[in-house]
Amino acid sequence: MAEHLTKETFLAKVFNYEQNEEWKFEGDKPCIIDFYADWCGPCKMVAPILEELAVEYKGKLNVYKIDTEAEQELAAAFGIRSIPSLLFVPLEGQPRMAMGALPKDALEKAFSDILGVEK
Repeated sequence: MAEHLTKETFLAKVFNYEQNEEWKFEGDKPCIIDFYADWCGPCKMVAPILEELAVEYKGKLNVYKIDTEAEQELAAAFGIRSIPSLLFVPLEGQPRMAMGALPKDALEKAFSDILGVEK
């Protein structure tokens, strides 16, 4: 199941940008972060796909969601201009952002290519 992040949980589980200038991933598994809003049509289309993937990849990666309306500081910190925006965060290296509602096969390809995670 996808976990909703607040600023506090984001700082603890993903990246503490208040203490670190350089990217430093705080998690123990790769993750994908869905920046979304409740009123966004494409966000509603991608939500059930992410829930499905959260179950299929349980234990291999974490699926997080950030409500850009409730967490405006986090959205601003990542320069979110359009939603949905999906941030793929590998254990090593820099995270990569993708814009728009990606289909399931594209998400699985990104899990493999960017995160190094297979089912």
